[in-house]
Amino acid sequence: MNYKRPSFLFSGHLETIYPALFRKVDLNYQRERISTPDHDFLDLDWLRQGSKKLIIISHGLEGNSSRAYMKGMAKAFFGKGLDVIAWNFRGCSDEMNKQLRFYHSGATEDLESVVLHAQRNGYTEISLIGFSLGGNLTLKYLGERIPHSEIKRAVVFSTPLDLYTSCLKISKPGNMVYSRRFLKSLKNKVIQKSKAIAGLDLKGIEKIDTLMSFDDRYTAPLHGFHNAMDYYNKCSSIHFIESISIPTLIVNAQNDPFLSELCYPISTLRNHIYVKFENPQYGGHVGFAQFNKNGLYWSEERAISFLTAAI
Repeated sequence: MNYKRPSFLFSGHLETIYPALFRKVDLNYQRERISTPDHDFLDLDWLRQGSKKLIIISHGLEGNSSRAYMKGMAKAFFGKGLDVIAWNFRGCSDEMNKQLRFYHSGATEDLESVVLHAQRNGYTEISLIGFSLGGNLTLKYLGERIPHSEIKRAVVFSTPLDLYTSCLKISKPGNMVYSRRFLKSLKNKVIQKSKAIAGLDLKGIEKIDTLMSFDDRYTAPLHGFHNAMDYYNKCSSIHFIESISIPTLIVNAQNDPFLSELCYPISTLRNHIYVKFENPQYGGHVGFAQFNKNGLYWSEERAISFLTAAI
């Protein structure tokens, strides 16, 4: 399936920004809060209609279940008769999580909690969808362990397969509008949490001016890594893809402003039995906008085509 972008979205930046600002998706979730093994919680937003088939969707950095790309994908699969969970990472729903830790690109233990909860609810066929950071999380999850038999397929979009070089890419001058927005949001969360939980040193936080510096100061030590580079090396999904053993589709647009060259492993995956890599010329980062009668974006149509081939 080839993606053709609308003529007025004539750059990767416009393709990235337009859906985030202007797309509206009407959807009413039912929220459920589940406990994690470390006495924290995750907020799951459900669409239920009695199906035994379930889609679990993971969002991107500083996203949540209410983002248009999450709602659009959830609505698309619900319209196909499936149940859906759009889950929120720790600290990304309406309430700050309880533990000192937050979420990160490799926190697959939380995705496992969601999958196990789905199994306890009787779902026999589960597929995973991930966007950006959630895509990295999904691929790492599938590659670091033998998937549960209920997990049938997966598809990810706009995934930073190599975290270090992608962090460098998003921090370039031409991408400052993105990195500054992410950094502001992340720093605000640290400040907010410090008011409720002891253990977060705010000294000099105002001087942190790159995402890598933030990861070095907070993300890495809060989640058991030595430093930012240790975190990037251990959590980059590029190191786990070879071990994936269920049909999986990775879609990274060539004009994605967030992704480095290492996020396009075309030759590496050419002969992979299970993993298919597609790199359409256009799409931006979590973009893939299109305007048609069914209201679906191209990414939603591509996900439906790939996932429903098995389920």
